Amino acid sequence: MAMSLGDDTLLCNFPKCRAKLSGFAWVTACSHVFCDQHGSSEFTRSPAICPACSSALSGKLDIVRTELSPSEEYKAMVLAGLRPDIVLDISSRALAFWSYQVHQERMYQEYSISRADAQLKQMEKILTQQNQTRELELNAMRGEITSLKKVMEEYKRKYSEVSERLMERNRQYQKLQGLYDSLRLRNIVVGVGDRDMAPQPGHQDFNTAMARQATPQRSPQFLPLGPNADSRFFSCLEADGAKTFFQFSSPAREKGRPSIVKH
Repeated sequence: MAMSLGDDTLLCNFPKCRAKLSGFAWVTACSHVFCDQHGSSEFTRSPAICPACSSALSGKLDIVRTELSPSEEYKAMVLAGLRPDIVLDISSRALAFWSYQVHQERMYQEYSISRADAQLKQMEKILTQQNQTRELELNAMRGEITSLKKVMEEYKRKYSEVSERLMERNRQYQKLQGLYDSLRLRNIVVGVGDRDMAPQPGHQDFNTAMARQATPQRSPQFLPLGPNADSRFFSCLEADGAKTFFQFSSPAREKGRPSIVKH
């Protein structure tokens, strides 16, 4: 609570009170004033100690309980009969007490303002650090989002390629399936026609046997002509096959046979 010279209200100087004073108050010789509640609790002990400045108050008039709003009769009689210099001295001391209270309040307010400024600066510093941290985190998240978008685009591209390949394979499969169906249908039709045109079993066996008899077992292999062409002409023929066409006798057999003499 602020107080100025134009303000006619004093504040309790107890550190944790600072309430506006009214009714009765406790005034000390060290120029401090306290509310009736804290004055009664603090100054009933002996020796009395000022709660504001820790000064010892051992004198008879070091602590006075006074009425802040005295009656008109009290104001008319309290200074009556005193010399003017005494009245002026009392008034100057009362004004000095009031000036000290105003100065003390101003110092307290300045201290409160400086402490509030320090707290404000500390909070601003913390806020700045938090903002910088949040900005770094935001930039990191933006970079992560950008990288994730690139990955997503890559996956989209791959998905598109795979989809196109799949569609192409499906088209090829449909084409091959149609070709296979047409070939199978044609084979079915050809099989039915061959079955209708097939010969009787007896005739088929006879024709087969005749074809086997008419077909030679092995065709002779002719060699190129040369100086020994006569001796190699029939060398490719098998022994059994050659004997069916020619019968050659060896010199030994001819010597063993009897000679026939023509007469």
